[in-house]
Amino acid sequence: MATGVIDSESGTATSRVPRERPRWARWLRGGAVLVVVSAILASPWWGPQGLATLDYFHARRIVIEGVRYSRASELVALLRVDTLQSVWQPMEPLAERVSSHPMVASATVERRLPGELLVRVVEREPTALVPDGGRLVPADGAGHRLPIDPVKFALDLPIAASADSTLLSVLDALRRSAPGLSARITQASRVGADELHFQLGALLVRTGPDVTVARFKDILRVEADLARNGMHAVELDLRFRDQVIARQP
Repeated sequence: MATGVIDSESGTATSRVPRERPRWARWLRGGAVLVVVSAILASPWWGPQGLATLDYFHARRIVIEGVRYSRASELVALLRVDTLQSVWQPMEPLAERVSSHPMVASATVERRLPGELLVRVVEREPTALVPDGGRLVPADGAGHRLPIDPVKFALDLPIAASADSTLLSVLDALRRSAPGLSARITQASRVGADELHFQLGALLVRTGPDVTVARFKDILRVEADLARNGMHAVELDLRFRDQVIARQP
């Protein structure tokens, strides 16, 4: 291939054909490229092991994010990482150790060079108080008992008659998507296999176990309709499709 060259003095353009490189030079250049590419592709194996031996990459600082109810010191203890260990160690085992804490739903661990580990935590959220050995303890929507200090945290939660997973999942869905309604619920219980009861102050709401948040919100429309006529209900039954049965005092 010809290469265009402009003479800086005359301003005229000429062309020249570069000499072909010797075959041995081409082979040498190709071999060098192959070595570099192979080294890059292999770096996930040799890179971390080599860097882990350097004092510069020892874990000197641990940062915990997402903690509200659990103690950061407990999560750090679960990591079992000291200042003699490298940030280049595998992160998955560290995340699994943190996730073993009863307050932790999930966790990830990232390295921040040169010497920091960042732990991001998603905690389990308390949904209701459930009976446990003669006392009431907070539980999440899956029924996990949560070690939350009642002295440190004043929890305004409904009381569930049991740690029934269906009942708690409904309460958890309301907590997430309809906090106004959720805040009104004082007690919840399962009655038989096909009925759930929710006490909203003086109002009893009866539903099936498959009740959705959208269906639960129907009570707001019914309450508004009754209020316009100067009435109120003491019981609303949502178990029947496309209708709400109201019982007045």
